[in-house]
Amino acid sequence: MLRKRNTKIIATLGPSSSSPLKIHSLFQAGADIFRLNFSHGTHNDHRKRVFHIRQYEKRLGRPIAILGDLQGPKIRIGTFKKKSVTLVNNQKFDLDLDPKPGNEKRVFLPHPEIFKSVKKNTKVLIDDGKILLNIVGVNSEKITTEVLNGGKISNMKGVNIPDVFIKMSSLTKKDIKDLEFCLDLSLDYVALSFVQKAKDLIDLKKHIGSQTGVMAKFEKPLAIKRMDEILFHCDAAMVARGDLGVEMPPEEVPIIQKRIVQSCRDFGKPVVVATQMLDSMINSPSPTRAEASDVATAVFDAADSLMLSAETASGKFPVQSVQIMDRIIRGVENDNSYRQILESKKITLEETTSDAISSAASQVVKTVLAKAIFTYTRSGATAKRAARERPTVPIIGLSPDRITARQLALIWGVHTIHALEPKSFSGMIENACDLAKKEGIVKKGDYVVVTAGAPIGVSGSTNNLRIAKIN
Repeated sequence: MLRKRNTKIIATLGPSSSSPLKIHSLFQAGADIFRLNFSHGTHNDHRKRVFHIRQYEKRLGRPIAILGDLQGPKIRIGTFKKKSVTLVNNQKFDLDLDPKPGNEKRVFLPHPEIFKSVKKNTKVLIDDGKILLNIVGVNSEKITTEVLNGGKISNMKGVNIPDVFIKMSSLTKKDIKDLEFCLDLSLDYVALSFVQKAKDLIDLKKHIGSQTGVMAKFEKPLAIKRMDEILFHCDAAMVARGDLGVEMPPEEVPIIQKRIVQSCRDFGKPVVVATQMLDSMINSPSPTRAEASDVATAVFDAADSLMLSAETASGKFPVQSVQIMDRIIRGVENDNSYRQILESKKITLEETTSDAISSAASQVVKTVLAKAIFTYTRSGATAKRAARERPTVPIIGLSPDRITARQLALIWGVHTIHALEPKSFSGMIENACDLAKKEGIVKKGDYVVVTAGAPIGVSGSTNNLRIAKIN
């Protein structure tokens, strides 16, 4: 059951990785969570992928998490008469509400809410920042800009407007349909794109209730400014460096990555680092040394999970991408400096029994040289708190709730088991010891640390810590 590492791997499924054999191969190579990207593919495509994952999960007898990533309100320009035009520095160029094909002087921007949000000297980025425009005039039907960085611009390219709050919902009509589909298939997490404020998450939860976990994607500068309130309302977070890197200076992105990861750990929320981690492996069987270093940095930062996007979805070497990411993670985690860096990152404990028990468990492990921490959890909170301490031994998360068991696959160091709820605390300890022996984690004479709540079955009541010796 145990991976030989703590940091988890998310593999995005797509044309290169949708067959049952490829899904099995990705999991065997090291993928812990599978991502469905709703910016691409049909519902039928995604339904087949979920079916293959769940069939494999039954055969394997181990929970596997699935993340549904909603597209969000991706802003795009319209089309051009000649499919593309070339803009020249210092020329004027209009973005307007006229749906006719564009030319060298104008193009359709089908988002009237933007015209109400921007003002003079607002910067507009097109095609991942390749084109830079500066607004010199705006009214309810037309935005007039001056071209600062020109170049070729073609149909339906994406638009980014940094540092401006756009008065639009993070949930589009397409997203709501995709969300209903995710809930129908009981996906374990749903990621919300282009979050600007906490209300975006509150609105999403009105549709979801408690059916699945909500992941907030940090890809806009405004979200960084409101990080704490956003983290309070989500179940997990993602450092989505693609759009974040477009809207912010590149030298700021690594610093923001570290800030988000540390803040998530303080909040006890799992965090994913994503985008372009092994980008060259879309077409190459090996990564660049810079990419290997980037993956290593995210591991040193103590991220819970790292994500592969096009590398596994549409690349030529999906399985090799997972294998190499697995090797890099294990290499870092086996280095002496890794533990030193982890322990230097102080976290702020809340004045709760749960935090006290989880912190004590990590200390007890060192004192009695225990081989594992077992956490019994219905909601997943106990296992998350244990993982937040980044202990030196595996955390075995046992839950009677199947979705909770799957969601724990995202968490650093947690190896998850869907298990029946014990009737007593002594039965819980006995069950933990039996499972530890069965999985080859411990042998006779070893110690394990068990944390749980009493009364059994009540969420958020972690108040017991026991040391058990394997007989």
